[in-house]
Amino acid sequence: MRVGILALQGAFAEHAAMLAGLDAEAVPVRLPAHLEGLDGLILPGGESTSMRRLAGLTGLDSAMRAFGAERPVWGVCAGLILLAACIRDEDPCLGLLDITVERNAYGHQQESFVADLYVSGLEKPGMPLQGVFIRAPRVTRCGGGVQVLAQVQGQPVALRQGHILGSAFHPELTTDNRMHRYFLNMCVAGSAPKETSRDRGHDEVASG
Repeated sequence: MRVGILALQGAFAEHAAMLAGLDAEAVPVRLPAHLEGLDGLILPGGESTSMRRLAGLTGLDSAMRAFGAERPVWGVCAGLILLAACIRDEDPCLGLLDITVERNAYGHQQESFVADLYVSGLEKPGMPLQGVFIRAPRVTRCGGGVQVLAQVQGQPVALRQGHILGSAFHPELTTDNRMHRYFLNMCVAGSAPKETSRDRGHDEVASG
């Protein structure tokens, strides 16, 4: 499994370490060509404004948008902002996840906090996941196709829409790798060969 990590700025090294522990290859992504051959892409936490500016200089933003139309993408904190279809008081970046977000809505750096989360679909569902929130964005709207996987203070903090995953917290800053396992499973599902019309014809003959 080859998973790209946007490596323009932010906590990409921590995600790479998590993937290495799960026997997945982490590929730093800094240019559009680096997306070739990847099974999925992680957009890490950091400064979303810096990330989108740097990505725009090389056309990486458009390349990531095209990649996310077909392949799994996971946005973490700042990465969630990049994914959002709507961002309060600014234009969206990738627009791959039908949500509205408000940046830094949980407070500034000194107001960071940790919360126990129960995330739908994770292994060991009865064991809480430690969510680390650092200048986290708040999700204020979810489109009809968005599944809320976890909440804190009554607000969505983990979401999924098809092959797009978002989290307002930083699982890479803990020793719990279940969120990364969850995303790798999404990548495996996304790697399945698409059924062709010829395949369907064989199936119909076989079933007939």
